Amino acid sequence: MKTKHILLCIGLLICPILKAQSQADSDKAYLATVTKRSDKILGDLQIADSVKYKQVREIMVKQYVDLNNLQQQKSEEQIAQKRTELHQHYVAQLSAQLTPAQVEKIKDGMTYGVLPVTYKAYTDMIPTLKEEEKSQIMSWLTEARELAMDGGSSDEKHKVFGKYKGRINNYLSERGYNIQEERRNWEARMKASKSNGR
Repeated sequence: MKTKHILLCIGLLICPILKAQSQADSDKAYLATVTKRSDKILGDLQIADSVKYKQVREIMVKQYVDLNNLQQQKSEEQIAQKRTELHQHYVAQLSAQLTPAQVEKIKDGMTYGVLPVTYKAYTDMIPTLKEEEKSQIMSWLTEARELAMDGGSSDEKHKVFGKYKGRINNYLSERGYNIQEERRNWEARMKASKSNGR
């Protein structure tokens, strides 16, 4: 009986230790993942100064970790407020280290390049877009990117863009464009271009 009691006590002591070890391993893996992701994004910027490179990478990794830690919060209101604060602080830190063009590249990198790809798709799909329509599309995609940057997962980021693509499609439909027809015509143009070897 005493042996069972001792084993039970040992088991109760070991469980939290194993859980803590598992969490530490998970944190290390996440840190390695976001460091690698930050390195990949920064690779496109060709920052020659290694000190600046490391400073910017540290800023990026901290942002990823802080956003990930936000998921532990209970209150949606607190999360939204903290997310806004983190975003503003993060962009300010990047802006202090980099040119505006480099900051834009980091924002695009954090959101998988959805903004430039989507903007190009709309302008290719509907070559008759007016400048004001292009400007509105870019404005909404930029707003989406700013929100998506703070998403914790790839799915969250893509959901933000999906919402804004719906808004853009509604806007274009209201302006008289038949999105389905425009998409079919665009696909036909791309197919013809491929068959002509362009």
